[in-house]
Amino acid sequence: MNFDEIDRGISDFMGRWGILVARLSLGIIFIWFGILKPLGISAAEPLVIATVPWLPFFEGQTWVSIIGWWEVLIGVAFLFQRTIRIAVGLLAMQMVGTFLPLVVLPEVTFQAGHMPYAPTMEGQYIIKNLMIISAALVVGGTVRSKTRTGVS
Repeated sequence: MNFDEIDRGISDFMGRWGILVARLSLGIIFIWFGILKPLGISAAEPLVIATVPWLPFFEGQTWVSIIGWWEVLIGVAFLFQRTIRIAVGLLAMQMVGTFLPLVVLPEVTFQAGHMPYAPTMEGQYIIKNLMIISAALVVGGTVRSKTRTGVS
Protein backbone atom coordinates (compact mmCIF):
# COMPACT_ATOMS: atom_id res chain seq x y z
CA MET A 1 0.00 0.00 0.00
CA ASN A 2 1.47 3.37 -0.98
CA PHE A 3 1.12 6.78 0.65
CA ASP A 4 -1.65 7.93 -1.71
CA GLU A 5 -3.82 4.90 -0.87
CA ILE A 6 -3.29 5.37 2.86
CA ASP A 7 -3.98 9.10 2.57
CA ARG A 8 -7.15 8.47 0.55
CA GLY A 9 -8.36 5.89 3.07
CA ILE A 10 -7.83 8.25 6.00
CA SER A 11 -9.50 11.10 4.15
CA ASP A 12 -12.47 8.92 3.18
CA PHE A 13 -12.84 7.77 6.80
CA MET A 14 -12.83 11.37 8.07
CA GLY A 15 -15.28 12.45 5.37
CA ARG A 16 -17.62 9.58 6.19
CA TRP A 17 -17.63 9.96 9.98
CA GLY A 18 -16.47 13.53 10.75
CA ILE A 19 -19.82 15.33 10.67
CA LEU A 20 -21.59 12.64 12.68
CA VAL A 21 -18.84 12.69 15.32
CA ALA A 22 -18.90 16.52 15.43
CA ARG A 23 -22.70 16.52 15.86
CA LEU A 24 -22.63 13.93 18.64
CA SER A 25 -19.69 15.68 20.32
CA LEU A 26 -21.60 18.96 20.35
CA GLY A 27 -24.56 17.16 21.88
CA ILE A 28 -22.51 15.48 24.58
CA ILE A 29 -20.57 18.64 25.49
CA PHE A 30 -23.70 20.79 25.81
CA ILE A 31 -25.61 18.19 27.82
CA TRP A 32 -22.64 17.49 30.09
CA PHE A 33 -21.59 21.09 30.77
CA GLY A 34 -25.20 22.31 30.82
CA ILE A 35 -26.46 19.86 33.44
CA LEU A 36 -23.66 20.87 35.82
CA LYS A 37 -25.19 24.34 36.15
CA PRO A 38 -28.58 23.41 37.67
CA LEU A 39 -26.82 20.81 39.81
CA GLY A 40 -24.69 23.59 41.29
CA ILE A 41 -21.35 22.02 40.33
CA SER A 42 -20.32 24.01 37.25
CA ALA A 43 -16.88 25.61 37.26
CA ALA A 44 -18.43 28.37 35.12
CA GLU A 45 -21.02 29.32 37.77
CA PRO A 46 -19.10 32.25 39.32
CA LEU A 47 -18.45 33.71 35.87
CA VAL A 48 -22.12 33.38 34.89
CA ILE A 49 -23.29 34.94 38.17
CA ALA A 50 -20.84 37.84 37.71
CA THR A 51 -22.10 38.39 34.15
CA VAL A 52 -25.89 38.41 34.71
CA PRO A 53 -26.66 40.98 37.45
CA TRP A 54 -28.14 43.39 34.87
CA LEU A 55 -30.65 40.80 33.62
CA PRO A 56 -34.23 41.30 34.86
CA PHE A 57 -36.66 38.90 36.55
CA PHE A 58 -34.33 36.46 38.34
CA GLU A 59 -31.37 36.24 40.70
CA GLY A 60 -27.99 35.07 39.42
CA GLN A 61 -28.38 31.48 40.62
CA THR A 62 -31.70 31.14 38.80
CA TRP A 63 -30.09 32.43 35.61
CA VAL A 64 -27.35 29.82 36.02
CA SER A 65 -30.02 27.09 36.08
CA ILE A 66 -31.91 28.58 33.13
CA ILE A 67 -28.74 28.80 31.07
CA GLY A 68 -27.81 25.25 32.06
CA TRP A 69 -31.15 23.82 30.97
CA TRP A 70 -30.90 25.87 27.75
CA GLU A 71 -27.53 24.19 27.10
CA VAL A 72 -28.98 20.76 27.80
CA LEU A 73 -31.70 21.50 25.25
CA ILE A 74 -29.05 22.53 22.71
CA GLY A 75 -27.21 19.27 23.34
CA VAL A 76 -30.28 17.08 23.02
CA ALA A 77 -31.21 18.86 19.78
CA PHE A 78 -27.73 18.13 18.35
CA LEU A 79 -28.16 14.41 19.04
CA PHE A 80 -30.93 14.10 16.45
CA GLN A 81 -30.55 14.92 12.77
CA ARG A 82 -34.11 16.30 12.54
CA THR A 83 -33.48 18.92 15.23
CA ILE A 84 -30.15 20.34 14.04
CA ARG A 85 -31.82 23.58 12.94
CA ILE A 86 -33.22 24.03 16.45
CA ALA A 87 -29.83 23.25 17.99
CA VAL A 88 -28.03 25.79 15.81
CA GLY A 89 -30.65 28.47 16.50
CA LEU A 90 -30.52 27.92 20.26
CA LEU A 91 -26.72 27.83 20.15
CA ALA A 92 -26.58 31.15 18.25
CA MET A 93 -28.65 32.83 20.96
CA GLN A 94 -26.62 31.19 23.75
CA MET A 95 -23.30 32.25 22.26
CA VAL A 96 -24.23 35.93 22.48
CA GLY A 97 -24.40 35.55 26.25
CA THR A 98 -21.33 33.34 26.35
CA PHE A 99 -19.14 36.08 24.89
CA LEU A 100 -20.53 38.83 27.16
CA PRO A 101 -17.88 38.40 29.90
CA LEU A 102 -15.20 39.45 27.40
CA VAL A 103 -16.94 42.85 27.28
CA VAL A 104 -18.51 43.25 30.74
CA LEU A 105 -15.79 41.53 32.78
CA PRO A 106 -12.49 42.26 30.98
CA GLU A 107 -10.70 42.28 34.35
CA VAL A 108 -11.68 38.61 34.73
CA THR A 109 -11.22 37.48 31.11
CA PHE A 110 -7.91 39.20 30.28
CA GLN A 111 -4.61 39.37 32.10
CA ALA A 112 -4.02 42.77 33.72
CA GLY A 113 -2.48 45.20 31.26
CA HIS A 114 -2.71 42.73 28.37
CA MET A 115 -6.20 43.25 26.96
CA PRO A 116 -7.21 42.12 24.33
CA TYR A 117 -4.41 39.73 23.41
CA ALA A 118 -3.69 37.75 26.62
CA PRO A 119 -6.80 36.03 27.96
CA THR A 120 -6.97 34.48 31.40
CA MET A 121 -8.11 30.88 31.79
CA GLU A 122 -11.70 32.18 31.86
CA GLY A 123 -11.07 34.16 28.68
CA GLN A 124 -9.61 31.12 26.97
CA TYR A 125 -12.65 29.10 28.05
CA ILE A 126 -14.86 31.65 26.32
CA ILE A 127 -12.74 32.17 23.20
CA LYS A 128 -12.59 28.42 22.49
CA ASN A 129 -16.29 28.71 21.72
CA LEU A 130 -15.25 29.99 18.29
CA MET A 131 -14.45 26.34 17.53
CA ILE A 132 -17.86 25.24 18.80
CA ILE A 133 -19.49 27.84 16.54
CA SER A 134 -17.42 26.56 13.60
CA ALA A 135 -18.40 22.94 14.27
CA ALA A 136 -22.07 23.96 14.57
CA LEU A 137 -21.84 25.74 11.21
CA VAL A 138 -20.37 22.64 9.58
CA VAL A 139 -23.03 20.39 11.12
CA GLY A 140 -25.78 22.90 10.31
CA GLY A 141 -24.60 22.95 6.70
CA THR A 142 -25.71 19.33 6.35
CA VAL A 143 -29.43 19.80 7.00
CA ARG A 144 -30.29 19.90 3.31
CA SER A 145 -27.72 17.43 2.00
CA LYS A 146 -28.43 13.85 0.96
CA THR A 147 -25.86 12.34 3.35
CA ARG A 148 -27.23 14.27 6.29
CA THR A 149 -25.51 12.45 9.12
CA GLY A 150 -22.17 12.34 7.39
CA VAL A 151 -22.55 8.58 6.89
CA SER A 152 -23.37 7.43 3.36
